[in-house]
Formats: sequence, structure tokens, C-alpha cells
Amino acid sequence: MGDLETTDEKGEKMTSTIRIRKADGLWVVRAAGAVIGESRNALELAEGDGAPVIYFPRGDIAMAFLEPTTHRSHSPTLGDASYFSVTSTAETLKNAAWSYEAPASDAEAIKDHVAFTDSVAVEQL
Repeated sequence: MGDLETTDEKGEKMTSTIRIRKADGLWVVRAAGAVIGESRNALELAEGDGAPVIYFPRGDIAMAFLEPTTHRSHSPTLGDASYFSVTSTAETLKNAAWSYEAPASDAEAIKDHVAFTDSVAVEQL
């Protein structure tokens, strides 16, 4: 999508490249053995040299399984993230999903999308 120039804690300039593209194929999210979402409209976000992250449209996720938490984080390139615990009858995975409600301008495509930590299985079928 673009290069964002920010400064680190020492005031030195840093550039982060964000790339967002449609993720090919069908993607599934499983938690505690249950499918909580599947999408052909998922997005893949890659930032710098980091591993890509799959973002699912909220409409493709069974949001009843996601409970908002008070946890928040901030990315200078993406914005402020809100977190969710993924709940099931078997277990609760605390802060296992996140979403950028008002992402930075270069990341607008992930608005109304949800990503998951490694504690939840995200698979391409």
C-alpha cells in the first residue's frame, strides 16, 4: 500500500512498508475445534519483513464467539488495536483476536476486519 515514515523512541526516522492484498482461496478460523469463520474475502497484510497476517471480514466471523476485552495496543503504522477473547464451551482464549477500528490511512482496507493470534488456527483450504 505504501511507505510510512515514523520516528522511533530515539527520534530516528524509520520506514515501514505495508502491503495489503486479497488472500487467495478459502480461509478458515478454528478455535477449540469449532469453525468460527470462513471467508473468500480475507485480506493478507504484510508489514516490512514480518510474516503476513490474515484479516477476516467481520461479516464472515461468528462474532458471538468473540468477547471484547480492555486490552489495547498501538502500531505507528496501523493504528490502535482493540482485542477480543475467543470463547467456546471448552475454553476461553484471552486476547486471541484483534481489530483496528480506525486504522491508519495506509491500512484502511483492514477496517471492519479481524485477525487472530497463533492460539487460534487460521488455515487456507
